[in-house]
Amino acid sequence: MISRTGGGPEHPLVDKVAADATDTDRLTELTEGADTLFTTAAPPYHRWPEQFPVLSASLLGAARRTGAAYVMLGNLYAYGPVSGPIRPDFPLSATGPKGRARARVWEEAAASGVKVTEVRAAQFYGADAFSVFSLMVQRHVLEGRLALVPQELDVPHSYSAIGDTARTLVAASRNEQAYGRAWHVPTSTLSVRELAGRLAGLAGAPEPRMEELTERDLTMLAFTDPFWAEMHEVLTEPGRPFVVDFSETEKVLGVSATPVDDVLGEVVSR
Repeated sequence: MISRTGGGPEHPLVDKVAADATDTDRLTELTEGADTLFTTAAPPYHRWPEQFPVLSASLLGAARRTGAAYVMLGNLYAYGPVSGPIRPDFPLSATGPKGRARARVWEEAAASGVKVTEVRAAQFYGADAFSVFSLMVQRHVLEGRLALVPQELDVPHSYSAIGDTARTLVAASRNEQAYGRAWHVPTSTLSVRELAGRLAGLAGAPEPRMEELTERDLTMLAFTDPFWAEMHEVLTEPGRPFVVDFSETEKVLGVSATPVDDVLGEVVSR
């Protein structure tokens, strides 16, 4: 497991190495002899347009030099606004900088001649997840505090459990049909208010108190941290559900969504 810090899970079968993934020579040295190179890396959110092409080129270069299969973790930004459930064969029509950065990463990998596939996840949730829900809703619900959310509270939205994401990455790496195209991580679809309510119920916490952050709120917050300025691009159109079609993943890769209460139960048990 390669990261800048050399951190990661303690496991007898995991060797943790500190390295910069944009150093193609070092990355090639570390992955020489590997069957598959998985990447879940991403630059700081507000640096995607500048830094994703550099990171991606290095990872792709290492896969090309070593001959390893290349399995990428992506997200759904590259599609841009869509109507109806999002399918993995939809065109990558995003026009914003983060969506275009994600699209470019996949388009260059797909055209490279490397054996590659991309697994695209929706917003993460679950124990140890890092997302808007985990950072801005989960901890506040468990502590009985008001949650301010940059998302409509009662519109259906698809969520990917991080365990299901990992299982989909592994399943894609082991299936020859998976390469040369993208796959969607199985999701559960419910509003953020419903998801927060389920979490509160399992934890024995009070009924969640939630308010939606407005465009003006996000603009003001952007003066404190560049992260907030990036939220404008990825907000869904008012009233439009954000729903993922993962039927092919279930049929071909054999991965289904873990029940919501099971995923949230792991959060509560921590």
